[in-house]
Amino acid sequence: MPKTTAAPPTPLHFRGAAEAGSPRLAGLPGVHREEPSPVVVLEVERYDTDDLRLSVAGITLSLHRGDGPAQWNLDLPDGDHDERLRVPVAADAPEPAPVPAQIDELIRGAARDRAVRPVGRARTTRAVTRLLSQDDTVVAEVVHDHVSVATLGRSTDVRTWTEAALDLRAGAPDGLAGRLAESGLTPAPPGVEAELDRLLRPARPRRARVGKKGSAGAVLMTYVAAQADRIAAEDLRVRRDEPDAVHQLRVAARRMRSALQAYRPLLDAERTEPVVDALRGFGQALAPARDAEVLRERVLAGLAALPPELRLGHAEAFATRHFARIEAEARAAVLTELDGERYAALRSALDALLEEPPLTKAARGKSGLKAGVARATKRLTRAVDVAVQSGPEQTEAVHAARKAGKRLRYATEVAGTKDKGLKHLQKALGEHQDAVVASATLRELGAAAHASGENGFSFGVLLGRDVERAARIEHDLPRLWARR
Repeated sequence: MPKTTAAPPTPLHFRGAAEAGSPRLAGLPGVHREEPSPVVVLEVERYDTDDLRLSVAGITLSLHRGDGPAQWNLDLPDGDHDERLRVPVAADAPEPAPVPAQIDELIRGAARDRAVRPVGRARTTRAVTRLLSQDDTVVAEVVHDHVSVATLGRSTDVRTWTEAALDLRAGAPDGLAGRLAESGLTPAPPGVEAELDRLLRPARPRRARVGKKGSAGAVLMTYVAAQADRIAAEDLRVRRDEPDAVHQLRVAARRMRSALQAYRPLLDAERTEPVVDALRGFGQALAPARDAEVLRERVLAGLAALPPELRLGHAEAFATRHFARIEAEARAAVLTELDGERYAALRSALDALLEEPPLTKAARGKSGLKAGVARATKRLTRAVDVAVQSGPEQTEAVHAARKAGKRLRYATEVAGTKDKGLKHLQKALGEHQDAVVASATLRELGAAAHASGENGFSFGVLLGRDVERAARIEHDLPRLWARR
């Protein structure tokens, strides 16, 4: 059995033409014998849609064969090594192998209605030779690869070349790199995956010119494009069940919808209003999952903060079971929405919006930004005036003011301005909405606890506090508005 040293190898990489032969290794000083390994064939098959939607989204899906058991490799954008998904290929899988269900669930948002199939292949024929000293110590390892990379589909582009790698150990012979140079190889980094990436690099998404830099149209569409990218990124995070992903996906959709609404005069309503309606419906579909998450955190935190004499029965355990069921159902509904035709149509509509921005003549100048903020400000002023003067319907009026405040907030984001006084008002209006929604849930929890023989007293305490909190904010609304 050959002995190896503990010294770490120092890899050196080379590349040459396809016809470059194997380096001549005989006669190297310090090398007693060569130990060739059987030739192996390594294959990497890249999967994508015909228009490379996965690649556009920063997703790499490939099938690896020849170096151990065949397996799928899924690399997600911004993922580290531990987050990459590796799935073995079933021994009886047909050709081409179907994408595993656990991978298909993650890439579905990017692929949408397009089939995922092999689009490129890299094939490497590898010969490995170990060089041993007189005492059978491995002093170097030479890897010689013949590489062929090709695209698959209607048109085929093929590249072939030779690569080599040296792992030099303690006692490595001099002149080994020179032997590779004699065979036509020169220093170069490994290129198999890079060449496959290059051949399959998608054209950048077509973004039409939107006017001069700094124009209202250019600023607006830059903001809309950023939210579209955020939706794509959060879609993937939701499918991976990452924390706060549903909330961030919903926020991105709401930001885009608010921007399109706040700057209506800059846009062709015939094209944008259907997108606004679709974004509204999408946000509503996500709402139950987000609301359940917020309510669970609020109720459990409220129970934990109660003094022992007000925490009767098993309120925390009861609430935990209640929200576990609701959140599981809500998450299933979100995934159904993301896999549905309505969401696929929305994503396609957003692509079309960015490829051909529906801008009007008013978008060519800069004044449209200030005008949009001014309209959103007037809208909030009217909503607060109604909320301050409302009687029995004040709760609904305060909610309307909160939505108007969000529209103003996002309008200022687009324009790059700030309304410092809006922050305090929005925080109060958001707390009012949370208290109102929580009150309804606490009534439900109290009734359900009583019906099941549990003690619902603690839920009643929290209910009373939230009712009082909402009433106090309604009472303080004139002062909060004046403070702004």
